[in-house]
Amino acid sequence: MATEKPKQTTLRTVPESGEGDTAEKTVFVQKKDLIERVVQESGLKKSQVKPVVEATLAVLGKALSNGEALNIRPLGKVQVNRRKDMAKGHVLTTRIRRAEPGDIPAQDPLAEPAE
Repeated sequence: MATEKPKQTTLRTVPESGEGDTAEKTVFVQKKDLIERVVQESGLKKSQVKPVVEATLAVLGKALSNGEALNIRPLGKVQVNRRKDMAKGHVLTTRIRRAEPGDIPAQDPLAEPAE
């Protein structure tokens, strides 16, 4: 069985306003990038990963919209500080508290990769 070369993930950057080319750029990881990363990390097929990632994001989004705090390691603790209702949705200002990477114990994956 030949080993597959991991696909390159494209990171999208957006220049910060007012600074031109000298400002740091914000890197956005979009849903399709997240799905590809999970496929690479888990060894599962994209058709298996996509519905799980989409359901997870939906559950997390609903919890944050309801004002619930999240405590999910290694992501960290996420708490909604402010909510502003807009015409086409709402803006949530959150606080995320994370442990230092060395403080997060390595864990075995919940499932073995597909063979």
